[in-house]
Amino acid sequence: MEFRKEHDSLGDVFVKADRLWGAVTQRSLDNFKIGEEKMPSEIIRSFGIIKLAAARANRRLAPARMTEEKLHAIEKGATEVINGELDAHFPLPVWQTGSGTQSNMNANEVIANRANLTAGKPLLHPNDDVNMSQSSNDTFPAAMHISAYLATHNRLLPSLDGLISALVRLEEENREVIKCGRTHLQDATPLTFGQEISGWRASLEKCRKMIVSSAECLLGLALGATAVGTGLNAPEGFGVEVAREISHITGHPFVSEENKFHALTSKDELAFAHGALKALAADLMKIANDVRHLASGPRLGLGEIRIPENEPGSSIMPGKVNPTQCEALTMVAVQVMANDVAVSLAASQGNFELNVFMPVCIYNYLQSVRLLGDAMRSFTDNCVSGIKANKEKMAENLSLSLMTVTGLTPIIGYENAARVVHKAHDEGITLRAACVSLGYLTEEQFDESFHPEKMV
Repeated sequence: MEFRKEHDSLGDVFVKADRLWGAVTQRSLDNFKIGEEKMPSEIIRSFGIIKLAAARANRRLAPARMTEEKLHAIEKGATEVINGELDAHFPLPVWQTGSGTQSNMNANEVIANRANLTAGKPLLHPNDDVNMSQSSNDTFPAAMHISAYLATHNRLLPSLDGLISALVRLEEENREVIKCGRTHLQDATPLTFGQEISGWRASLEKCRKMIVSSAECLLGLALGATAVGTGLNAPEGFGVEVAREISHITGHPFVSEENKFHALTSKDELAFAHGALKALAADLMKIANDVRHLASGPRLGLGEIRIPENEPGSSIMPGKVNPTQCEALTMVAVQVMANDVAVSLAASQGNFELNVFMPVCIYNYLQSVRLLGDAMRSFTDNCVSGIKANKEKMAENLSLSLMTVTGLTPIIGYENAARVVHKAHDEGITLRAACVSLGYLTEEQFDESFHPEKMV
């Protein structure tokens, strides 16, 4: 295996000849052999966006240092990073320095070495040129916001919209299907299956609004703050100019964060935005549990809906089919709720001018987005789209429910209605027989007054 010699302020380092990273990346790779979690690809893409935008901003604000030749070289390398063409050259784990310095340098070194190899000369320096007007302390927070915002909009919301659309269709199909309601896991008054589904649908619509609203907080970028927030070594107006360029590249309205000291040390926006993801996870947990309970049985449970039979459910019980999509979704919900704890703890650790828990913070945020997006799409395609109401079972359960007596309370009173319920339950007879037996109504009066279909 061939190696080449790279150097940094600490001396020489040997790097595999076919790798584009430099000394700082190699030292990090050698010193942090922790876990299997790599820096998320979304962060790497965001660094490509930042380096591209920064070079263009520097060309306009400091043309003597950022020449046209250097700009074109950075543009080419950064574009390859954005497109994922250089992913093999980003090997670093999440568990590194808490500021993400080595990942920032990884991007600087890869883009510089790529350009120097192409040019056949030392055209770019990773610090002086690719990292010009920047610090790891402001590029990594910016990469966090860019990656989180783009992932939320590009990966999460489309899956959420697909699930909402599937529920809208299911709600309309079951608008007139009457069934027994349940509270406290006990029988309650009737409602339509469409009404029950509308509760699921409305929950997700509200979650969507909260996610979109909280994601707006991620549009502010720390770039221009450099090391501690003062903007040392960045030209005047750099923060505004680079944010404008990032908006142009991504098509989203990123802006320069007004208070750069806050931008470096606080991760409250990520914590707030992840809270909306946790709220979505909570609602998805409820919906998935409702679906699997309604489908339970199929003969000895509620059995009020049928869900797609996707795979055998047991290695020992022939013919058994389980609600596996519900189980996968609820496991994802648990993971997202756990991630929220990690994000919250990481966000609480801003000391003086910098938060040094940033890699773990964004790793958990992006994992939540990926898991939720994938799980909702799978749940929609493999479960919700195939849900069918078991109308016969719903009608049977409704006929056996004692809580339909609630419709008689305006006629015979609450206490008399309660006596009817207890007599019917204790003696195993119908509400009609119990009501007539107690002398509260004649059979004709009961039939005229008792209409569960009008109680929804």
